[in-house]
Amino acid sequence: MNQAGRGRGRGRNSGARGSAGKQSAGKLGGGKGGSKGGAKDSGTAGSRGRGSSTGRATTSRAGGQRSAGGAARSTTGRSRGSSDRPESGPGSRRATEVQGLGGDQVEGRQAVRELLSANRRSVQSVMMAEGMDAAAILDEIESLATARRVRVDRVSRRRIDSMARTETSQGVVALARPIEETPLESLCEPSRRGRVPFLLVLDGITDPHNLGALLRSAECAGVTGVVLPRHRSAHLSPTVAKVAAGAIEYLPMALVAGVPSALQRLSGMGVWTVGLVGEAPQPLYELPLGDQPVALVLGSEGNGLAALTRKRCDALASIPQHGSLSSLNVSTAGAIACFDVARQRAKTTTPG
Repeated sequence: MNQAGRGRGRGRNSGARGSAGKQSAGKLGGGKGGSKGGAKDSGTAGSRGRGSSTGRATTSRAGGQRSAGGAARSTTGRSRGSSDRPESGPGSRRATEVQGLGGDQVEGRQAVRELLSANRRSVQSVMMAEGMDAAAILDEIESLATARRVRVDRVSRRRIDSMARTETSQGVVALARPIEETPLESLCEPSRRGRVPFLLVLDGITDPHNLGALLRSAECAGVTGVVLPRHRSAHLSPTVAKVAAGAIEYLPMALVAGVPSALQRLSGMGVWTVGLVGEAPQPLYELPLGDQPVALVLGSEGNGLAALTRKRCDALASIPQHGSLSSLNVSTAGAIACFDVARQRAKTTTPG
């Protein structure tokens, strides 16, 4: 599987981790990561939250509406590391004031549609720019908002741009209740549909585009939960929510004080933890991942898994590469790994 290294990007919580560890012999690569403006080709939508809708189904012209809330050789390389736009202007919050996972401001048509469609958390309002060309997805957003009794405000493009914290909001911004954290222990229980835990543990992914793309791929591959460190990691900013294209509405997520200690707890609860490290001699594809609780562990964009994180993993594995480049981007490596687990699980699933 892959390891990622922390990029030098402008992410708010950047820092460096060293990596060295068991079964290691090789060097990390440095491919550029993250697609600007959203991971266009990384899957469909998803994230889990709860809640009911609030507000009245009205469409109003609101010019001055007040807003609230606001693997070396087979691993990942360094990302370009861009972050959300500086948060200034009406309705925005400084990053230092955001607590928990975030997710209270959702931008982009797909992400807002999934927010409304999932109906798992309350939505305060949806703002849509005036003068946009007709599109089926815009009509669907309005219909879903009306059905959920969520206020829709028609505002000027300038107003939307002043609210937006991503580079391209596509003329749609929603304000909602933040995503609630899920206890780590709950992630280790079988899902409501009886699925064996399939977790993704992300150790210091600071680039919001990479995190968003990872969440989108994870949801599509059937990941049942995500573990993020409380510090030195991107959380659910507007950019992450937009790139994830709705995945945050379906994936339960836990915040932990430290990944190494979380891995110990997961192992104690019967979850097999597999770290993605490019130089590991064990290929990911040869591990039996289809019939037991498993957690894939990916490291930061530049340095990969920290030494202690590697030590706490039950196994280390790599994604075999056959080209000249030394590494994969962390979001690409994560997608490959997640879908290999999905492939193995499909073979072990009993029909009906």
